[in-house]
Amino acid sequence: MNTISNIPDRKDLKRIVIVGGGFAGLQLAKKINHRYFQTVLIDKVNYYQFQPLLYQVATAGLEPSSISYPHRKAFQKRPNFHFRTCEALRVLPSENILETSIGSIHFDYLVIATGCDTNYFGDNSLKDSTFALKSISEALLIRNRILMTFEDALNADCEATLRKILTFVVVGGGATGIETAGALADMKKTILPKDYPEIDFTKMEIHLIDASPRLLANMSEHASENATKILKNRGVIIHSNTLVTSYENNLVKMNNNEELYSCNVLWVAGVKANSLPGLPDEAYQKGRLITDEFHRITGFENLFCLGDTALMAMPNYPQGHPMLAQPAIQMAKNLAKNLNRRVQGKPADHPFVYDDRGSLATIGRNAAVADLGKLRFSGRVAWWLWIWIHILSIVGIKNKVFVFLDWAWSYVTYDVSLRLLIKPICSRIYSSKAASDCGK
Repeated sequence: MNTISNIPDRKDLKRIVIVGGGFAGLQLAKKINHRYFQTVLIDKVNYYQFQPLLYQVATAGLEPSSISYPHRKAFQKRPNFHFRTCEALRVLPSENILETSIGSIHFDYLVIATGCDTNYFGDNSLKDSTFALKSISEALLIRNRILMTFEDALNADCEATLRKILTFVVVGGGATGIETAGALADMKKTILPKDYPEIDFTKMEIHLIDASPRLLANMSEHASENATKILKNRGVIIHSNTLVTSYENNLVKMNNNEELYSCNVLWVAGVKANSLPGLPDEAYQKGRLITDEFHRITGFENLFCLGDTALMAMPNYPQGHPMLAQPAIQMAKNLAKNLNRRVQGKPADHPFVYDDRGSLATIGRNAAVADLGKLRFSGRVAWWLWIWIHILSIVGIKNKVFVFLDWAWSYVTYDVSLRLLIKPICSRIYSSKAASDCGK
């Protein structure tokens, strides 16, 4: 495989290659000292996406550009930084080489921060029949599907067809599941009747199916009880302790023999780590790379892993840290500190200690739940706190302003103005072959 071109070989700098531009990868690239390192960041897309708000894009609450930020723009003023849009194919640890879809690259340090993907728990048929929500592209697909649903409902030829069209099923009772179900409930109450006065929205059903005995299983029982109460009050039908066994021909089957007809099944039931070929089987456990407290992958001194992909077993976290943004960001900061000290000949022995800052989840307008240390509360105060923290977490001043303005407008008017049904077209100009033919 050819070497990636146009990346200068700086003999005076250590080269660190970061695979993945999510929470961990982006934070590490920011914190690494550019005076001592040449940083190469690779990702399948050329932008960072703020995943906690993907559901807002899917439900037409935010523009995709509001929660995305180009990698190149983020590092315009950073010397010794290089970004390439490509896919990591395989690592060759003995040779310190990473093979990618555009060529191979040598590294002194390799950091795997590939995040996670949707988990279908062995039933790959669900991948083609349901809607996932792990990327901007998937969020836009859901947005189009939701909007097209109501266009189809206007032309339904019978009652059974109408109910099937107007039934939404959200599979997964974690934060994304309850936030999506809550957003759909808000749309049903305040927005859709104005857009589609011909439709009887009492026939629209929102079902939330969760395999756990209670919603928000990773949060407190107080948060779970309040989220359940709020969702039920907003008309969401909850199926707890229930598994989806199949979804074919618009029929959802569950392990309790219940069945639902629906054209819209959103699968947010679980995640699995994205692995990278080339590492030995013993480096993995349950799909995640085993690391020590210094983020080193088991058996390697210059290979590191961060975020959702990393499994760092600690006394308080024997199964690894939760696959959330905060552990990923804190891991990246700790690794950057150690690497910056190591390259300067200083002791680099800071083990990772996770500072759990709590959890928040919103269920829609004026409703959220919060677990902050020993504090457990819900309602409007939790909702405003959720808004404030998410605005602060978004990358880019312009994006923060746009998100705030969109949310403020929606709050005052009980409306959003992003309900655009924009479908992509197929064209040869998008193909890689067409691009390679340029100039011939």
